Amino acid sequence: MRAVITERDIPHSGDLKVERGALITPSARDTARERGVRILEVTVEELNSAAPADTVAIGADHGGFALKEQVLKPLLAEIGLTATDVGVSDSSPADYPDIALKVATLVHQGKAARGIIVDGAGIGSAMAANKVPGVRAALCYDRASARNSREHNNANVLTLGGRLLTPSQAEEVVRVWLSTPFGGGRHQARIDKITAIEKAYLK
Repeated sequence: MRAVITERDIPHSGDLKVERGALITPSARDTARERGVRILEVTVEELNSAAPADTVAIGADHGGFALKEQVLKPLLAEIGLTATDVGVSDSSPADYPDIALKVATLVHQGKAARGIIVDGAGIGSAMAANKVPGVRAALCYDRASARNSREHNNANVLTLGGRLLTPSQAEEVVRVWLSTPFGGGRHQARIDKITAIEKAYLK
């Protein structure tokens, strides 16, 4: 029997993975369009392996290790989110592209709903993460940039500069980023154009 997806099943933001062949009602499609939610048809295996919405992949190089351990992981636990920590496990020198790839891959594979990466400035990690298909990584440095990256750009990965933000500033950015929904509407057409560029260069 095919699963039936109704408007009640549509989240307020992000993507909704459904079993391939599921019956999606017209009202569900309308609601998804209004909220900027993509309905992705996947195999049963992919659906069962999808991460719950409360899973956040997190990683840092040596420049972000302290912030990850002392501020961000406790913050995610306080909020009630599950952190999947990809490293590093100490402050020894590490290459940020390696960490960014691990976080971005978990988001790409659907094993994490969102990702957070911290390096010294946050710039390199954003560049590296954005090479992974389906990832929209945003470097955020205050409440406004965090809100904009989610509301306008539906960012699914956040990068932070561990040496540029105080612990309280980083916490504020993460709280706003995690709590801001995607605005949908006119913004979805622009996200679609980003996706089209990505697909053109993947051929």
